[in-house]
Amino acid sequence: MSLGQALAGLRVLDFSQIGAGPTIGMLMGDMGADVTKIEAPSGDLGRLIGPPWLSGDSVVALSFNRNKKGLCLDLKKPEAVATVHRLAASADVLIESFRPGVMSRLGVGWPVLSALNSRLIWCAVTAYGQDGPWADRPGVDGVVQALSGLMSQIGVEGAEPCKVQVPAVDMTTGFLGTVAVLGALQARERSGCGQYLDVSMYAAGLMLQQTGIASYLASGELPRRIGSAAPYAAPNEAYRTADGWIMLAAYQPPRWRSLCDMLGLGEGIERDPRFADNDARVRHRAELRLLIEEKLVSRTTAQWIPLLEAEDIMCAPVADYAWVTQSEQFQHMGAAVSMQLPSGATFQSPGFLLGDRDAQSRVRHPPPAIGQHSSEVLQGFGLTLEEIEQLIAQGAVIDNSARERASAGEER
Repeated sequence: MSLGQALAGLRVLDFSQIGAGPTIGMLMGDMGADVTKIEAPSGDLGRLIGPPWLSGDSVVALSFNRNKKGLCLDLKKPEAVATVHRLAASADVLIESFRPGVMSRLGVGWPVLSALNSRLIWCAVTAYGQDGPWADRPGVDGVVQALSGLMSQIGVEGAEPCKVQVPAVDMTTGFLGTVAVLGALQARERSGCGQYLDVSMYAAGLMLQQTGIASYLASGELPRRIGSAAPYAAPNEAYRTADGWIMLAAYQPPRWRSLCDMLGLGEGIERDPRFADNDARVRHRAELRLLIEEKLVSRTTAQWIPLLEAEDIMCAPVADYAWVTQSEQFQHMGAAVSMQLPSGATFQSPGFLLGDRDAQSRVRHPPPAIGQHSSEVLQGFGLTLEEIEQLIAQGAVIDNSARERASAGEER
């Protein structure tokens, strides 16, 4: 069985919004799980984030929600609450990203649903966890980057604070949350019981900085912001060339010697106490940088790459997305998968790039519109057509599948 079918047959209810929680649902869908994205009539808050937009859809929201089917419920209606109880009774995993206590106030909290289904695995994604002095604080990726210390590491000394421009904490939370869910599924195989998983963005932000925080705890020294350089190795940073920049890593002894020979840094450099070993080079990084850049600015980045690679010195151009998406490796991997949206637009994003290389084959569903599959999902959970029609009439369920079919017909 391929990794793309590893979770086939598992039912996942995804109540989460914006980035971290939806990433967990998306990755489980990529591995074959049947994932239902459950939204209020107003939709996932992530649908409001942009630019860019693609035929009116937020590209940010689209990038987190492939391989899901859309169910729209108005949990202000008691009939919708009762419907969630029915769905949860046969679900395997529930993902939510509300503040602590919100799901319980809605009548669909862990105590209620776990009593209906003792095998249910509940993954609660919050900014700072279910308890503690910060539990009730709201938080998003940038705020948690700041509060977890990550932002203090980005950029150069003396410049204004910077963040990682991609939502690094959101994505790390999604990746680690998926690991936690997979671990809980394995534990359930042994115990027969589900469990409650407290997954916080703050915890993920701390885990992302394993080496940085460990280094501070060991030394007591606050690290400086040093741009592209690695605080633990040199040379290992981006250097200027005649036409741009090149990232170069030659801190291991054989590669350091090869770099010295190639650049003609002088026979005595290896005996220079400032550069005698990696520890010394890190402490004298500024002097080393001047020596290396003085040589590298004599040629272009494209001229240096093959020369360095011939000596097995790790290097790369500092690539932008245009270069990345046109690169041979990106194309070889089929890294960008294509999906046709309900609007008719074509959406592309990096696919699930683990396991076999056929990432496109794992895209079973494009990101859904709000309530696009409401009737289909509820039928799959055993509700009759009459029950579904009654829920729609009561306003507890919003079914946009008929609207989507009508739009598709008009386009044709």
